[in-house]
Amino acid sequence: MPIYEYKCRGCQNEFEALILPRSTDAPECPSCHSRDLEQLVSQFAVNSEERSKSALKAAREKFERTELRDKQIAEHEDIVHHHH
Repeated sequence: MPIYEYKCRGCQNEFEALILPRSTDAPECPSCHSRDLEQLVSQFAVNSEERSKSALKAAREKFERTELRDKQIAEHEDIVHHHH
């Protein structure tokens, strides 16, 4: 069951609400009972996206370092074989 974050436009209260499947009732602010709410982007979603981008960047950098190292080793072996 998803938990959503909301900000009340009336009193500016921020809160989380558990939304049940097939629920047609809009949540209400626990402070002022208003239903004039703004759904916020959850911190979990933001963190997940940032972690994914960070992991992808790290993987690319590791691949580039490995590729460069392999190229340097191949060049070194080529030089050694040509001198013998």
